[in-house]
Amino acid sequence: MLPSSPIRPLAFGLAALLGFAGIPPAVAQISAAPAILLRPAAVFDGQDLHPGWAVLVEGTRIKAVGPAAQITAPVGAQTLELPGLTLLPGLIEGHSHLLLHPYNETTWNDQVLLESQALRVARATVHARRTLEAGFTTARDLGSEGADYADVGLKQAIDQNLIPGPRLLVATRALVATGSYGPKLSADVDVPQGAQEADGVDGIIRAVREQIGKGADIIKVYADYRWGPNEPSRPTFTQDELNLIVRTANSAGRPVVAHASTPEGMRRATLAGVETIEHGDAGTPEVFRLMKQRGVALCPTVAAGDAISRYRGWAPGQTPLPERLQQKRLSMAAALKSGVTLAIGGDAGVFAHGDNARELELLVQDYGLTPLVVLRAATSGNARLFHLPDRGTLAPGLLADIIAVPNDPTQDIMALRQVKLVLKGGIIFKQP
Repeated sequence: MLPSSPIRPLAFGLAALLGFAGIPPAVAQISAAPAILLRPAAVFDGQDLHPGWAVLVEGTRIKAVGPAAQITAPVGAQTLELPGLTLLPGLIEGHSHLLLHPYNETTWNDQVLLESQALRVARATVHARRTLEAGFTTARDLGSEGADYADVGLKQAIDQNLIPGPRLLVATRALVATGSYGPKLSADVDVPQGAQEADGVDGIIRAVREQIGKGADIIKVYADYRWGPNEPSRPTFTQDELNLIVRTANSAGRPVVAHASTPEGMRRATLAGVETIEHGDAGTPEVFRLMKQRGVALCPTVAAGDAISRYRGWAPGQTPLPERLQQKRLSMAAALKSGVTLAIGGDAGVFAHGDNARELELLVQDYGLTPLVVLRAATSGNARLFHLPDRGTLAPGLLADIIAVPNDPTQDIMALRQVKLVLKGGIIFKQP
């Protein structure tokens, strides 16, 4: 969260920083006005579209939202006329890895084993800026993938206004059962792993507490994974181990999320009390009904599977739909029929950061959701699921995390590809 001290000194320092970072002047224009009146064609408040509304921002917060004729700006306020644009809450990315970059550039194994942490952090600062400029003002970063606690430092750098980026919720190293993750070389060679191995009562309690003590906002567990390179995913942790992970994390006020793609891994994680299941590729009607009963949300990450299929040669419209995506279509149909709540997150890092809207587009184009449902989920819905009551909706008193796109995104999800304005905490990071 940005400090509550006057904006002007902060704005100057951040503008200078952005300039040194090589960001175009249009992006680096940071507002130093005590208040900003935003006058668009319409406002999507996180729930519904309101033509003719305006938003008044004072400091880091929203002061007023409503019909433009009813909002009066104070003396000295800056007015931004935004004809043809729709304002909406800053989007919330539910699943990203800022310390990864696309696998068609460098394989996951090589990123973990061959790239220095300094290189990965430097690249992550660019990823953070691109994510923010794409309209995502908050992101859950679900694992540093072999970069230890570098995500904690990245979050601190953003919070201290050293670099531009979204507000982060970080999971640090993530938890895996010994032997179940990677990278893997020969049986004779031990190499650094992409997550922290932990087993049994003492090992699990220690690992969870260690991650929390180092700065984890979230504990992520791999409830299933491939034990060998040519094997299908199978459950990793026992039910008792998963229960212990959730109990230990929750006692420290941290939620647990689970990577799970098999029905049994999803079932165990759901019974343990995780808050979201990530991926859920082979989910069945039975396990989705259980998730619905237990209040566990699904973050389907459809963009990750789409990207990996393309890397492997799939050409939409030219080659048959890969088996992986056929299965995803079936599982998503079952999930939607069950009424399970959806979190919106694409697993950015598998594909390019800044391309985060890809998840929303695919949910509309390939999985039958409406733009309005997806927008609600990526704003107010994600804010509710991630325990972020100060954002996700445009309402008085909430953080002034606001973006603007052309036309009506509740009808055309592709409008999110043209983010014209980005405010975070009342500071303009991008404007027309």
